[in-house]
Amino acid sequence: MLVAPHGLGHYWKTHYADKTFEHLYRWNTFDTCMLIPYFIVMVILAFYGIHRYQLVWLYYRNKKNQAKWDEPPARFAESELPFVTIQLPIFNEQFVVDRLLEAICNLDYPRDRFEIQLLDDSTDETRTVARDLVERYASGAMGMAPQPIVYLHRTDRHGYKAGALDKGLDVAKGELVAIFDADFVPPPQWIMQVVHHFAEPEIGMVQTRWTHLNRNYSFLTQVEAILLDGHFVLEHGGRSRSGVFFNFNGTAGMWRRKTIGEAGGWQHDTLTEDTDLSYRAQLVGWKFKYLQDVECPAELPIEMTAFKTQQARWAKGLIQTAKKILPQVLRSDAGWHTKLEAWYHLTANISYPLMIVLSVLLMPAMIIRSWQGYLQMLLIDFPLFMASTMSVSTFYLVSQKELFPHAWHKKILYVPFLLALGGIGLTITNTKAVMEALFGVKSAFARTPKYRVKQKGEKSQAKVYRKRLGIVPWIELGLGAYFAWTVWYAVSTENFFTVPFLLLFVFGYWYTGLLSLLQGRFERSGNAGQEMHEKPYPIGI
Repeated sequence: MLVAPHGLGHYWKTHYADKTFEHLYRWNTFDTCMLIPYFIVMVILAFYGIHRYQLVWLYYRNKKNQAKWDEPPARFAESELPFVTIQLPIFNEQFVVDRLLEAICNLDYPRDRFEIQLLDDSTDETRTVARDLVERYASGAMGMAPQPIVYLHRTDRHGYKAGALDKGLDVAKGELVAIFDADFVPPPQWIMQVVHHFAEPEIGMVQTRWTHLNRNYSFLTQVEAILLDGHFVLEHGGRSRSGVFFNFNGTAGMWRRKTIGEAGGWQHDTLTEDTDLSYRAQLVGWKFKYLQDVECPAELPIEMTAFKTQQARWAKGLIQTAKKILPQVLRSDAGWHTKLEAWYHLTANISYPLMIVLSVLLMPAMIIRSWQGYLQMLLIDFPLFMASTMSVSTFYLVSQKELFPHAWHKKILYVPFLLALGGIGLTITNTKAVMEALFGVKSAFARTPKYRVKQKGEKSQAKVYRKRLGIVPWIELGLGAYFAWTVWYAVSTENFFTVPFLLLFVFGYWYTGLLSLLQGRFERSGNAGQEMHEKPYPIGI
């Protein structure tokens, strides 16, 4: 989050020039009413910023505790490998379901200890496509031996993804259950890299790291990739290495079936059923592992509305989970560090409503505080700036350094855009989601559309699943205009030091608003991507 320092300006000349130093601190009631909530918001955001520094510290301090796929404390004998059920929950995924099934059927694991469930809640052409593919793989008509795969279709979508997973468990044979969303492409060795960690009887879940099939598709996907890298490197890495609770990410992970049952099963009263189950499982004593060195590629959203829909679902779901789970965590026997980390993790999205408050108060606060000199800035604004804004930059750059030790410096150019998009541009959409969660407003599970695009120049079929966000983009454009006015004010009062920070607000709101309104208008013209459009099966009902 951002802190804009304040300097001397025109307001000081016209309102405070004739006052004594003592009188400068005798603000009127209006000034006090503006500045008290302003500083409260800034302090709260600063605490969440300091927590980012703590995650970086935990990540490096506990590096010796890193779990590695090729160093499990125990291993299964080949004759004792556990039976694994692969669950593939899908909903209207006609462009990626064939890629998913091809990857799953190529997983390197004994077929007599392996089954695949395609859990289809689709309402469009995906039903025909998916059923046809399952029949071909099951019969051996896809150029490989017959696969142990079944097609399960629901018509009511009760419980959404959680309901589909729960329904699949009713007929699953596996002692272990691996889950992959439709846009994931696990490599052939994935199961063998993960399964041996379950030789430890206390391990209930193993999560692997997402990577990105279409990272270089556009500027937006580059920024999205860095945002996710921060989560999977420093959040998961720092938490798992220090032994506190962390969460399954809904996909690219494997569960012990017994763990799911003892934790109360899949429940669908939140939009992040994965985090909900994760905390319940750890509260009853199961241990989780995170394998940062096991990669599972997936597709990033290519449109702003899809990205905002995804982020809003996660934001709302985490607050719902916080309301449901945090009281249990705080009453549990877990250590104080585990409880504190759970608090920061599950409540982090409260920063979005706080950013709305900050956006409203920033201009009045800048005017009221325009009498301040550089000493006040050094003592008040600079520490807040280091705690909030700089923590975001540090957090994501460290994650890039860990993943790309020889090329991370090239990511520095993305830092302003990470701040503008991740910290500002998502504010309106995520604030709405957070407030709905706080007030108990229910909503459907909004899937993230996938279009099977990888490289620059490929056209997508985004219009098939494209959605608009109503009035939200116009609000974002209006806020961008408001901050453009604050930039003008800062320049006119010679408060030049604040301009770069205010410009981040302008760019963040205008960028998300314009891309939401104009999505698809500037889609790349180039090759349409033959592998996406030339399908070996008919589409249609």
